[in-house]
Amino acid sequence: MTTVAATPATAPGRAGGLKRVVRSILRSKMATIGFALVVMHLLLALLAPLIAPHDPTANNPSAVLYLPGGTYPLGTDSLGRDILSRTLYGGQYALGVSLTATTIAVVLGTLIAGLAAYYGGWFDQIVTRVLDSVLAVPALLALLVVVTIFGSGLWVIVLGVVVVYTGGVTRIVRAAAMDVMPLDFITAARARGEGVIYVLTREVLPNILDVVLVEFAMRASWVVLLISSLSFLGFGANPPTPDWGLMVAENRSLMAVVPLATLAPIISLATLIIGLNLASDGLAKSLGVDRMKEIIG
Repeated sequence: MTTVAATPATAPGRAGGLKRVVRSILRSKMATIGFALVVMHLLLALLAPLIAPHDPTANNPSAVLYLPGGTYPLGTDSLGRDILSRTLYGGQYALGVSLTATTIAVVLGTLIAGLAAYYGGWFDQIVTRVLDSVLAVPALLALLVVVTIFGSGLWVIVLGVVVVYTGGVTRIVRAAAMDVMPLDFITAARARGEGVIYVLTREVLPNILDVVLVEFAMRASWVVLLISSLSFLGFGANPPTPDWGLMVAENRSLMAVVPLATLAPIISLATLIIGLNLASDGLAKSLGVDRMKEIIG
């Protein structure tokens, strides 16, 4: 009786410890700045209930269009709501919705990609054709269709983002999984009689985790911008939700009166997106992933 020897699950070309990745990121000034910006936004979002001076949704008719100062460090909007409080809580909304939607899209896309690479044949052909059809539709247009059909709301936005970005994640991760499937340790696992779940989670995933992580970081920055754009157009968060895109739409006509009501969410959105982009670039370089291939598929 012949025994198939178990082969280490991690292919040499994709091996790399966490310490090496951290050192590589820290050596890059731009990547360090990116991660610092992301961490700053995460901390501000988590601490918003403690540091926000006022209720972000409470109208105060006696404090309409206040300039910065006193109890309103950034002033108030046309309904007397504190701009600083709304900006801080806007980070909660942006990060909460974006990270939730991105996580679901990446997990679902990775699962579909793994199954397509594992089974191949007609199943892979069907997945590929469906992906081509989905990716042919512009992201914002597809999201607007979902919102038009199901209405607005947090979970509708999450559903729309998942519909829009799962296809792109699947395409990239499938290509990485296809590179791993022919390797010896996958053949050994199949010869041992391991099931599809074991092969995908214990053998394939550890060897494509770098691609999955970069996909997550890159898609997260796109999702933040997409969700804010949707709110700016009136199809995203409903008033009085403290959302950055909604804040810009509500206060853009008041730039000459209370400029910070528009500038504060714009600056917050810009720094978060810049941070996510720099972080994803740094992560891609430290893990040896070609980000241009990630972008163009």
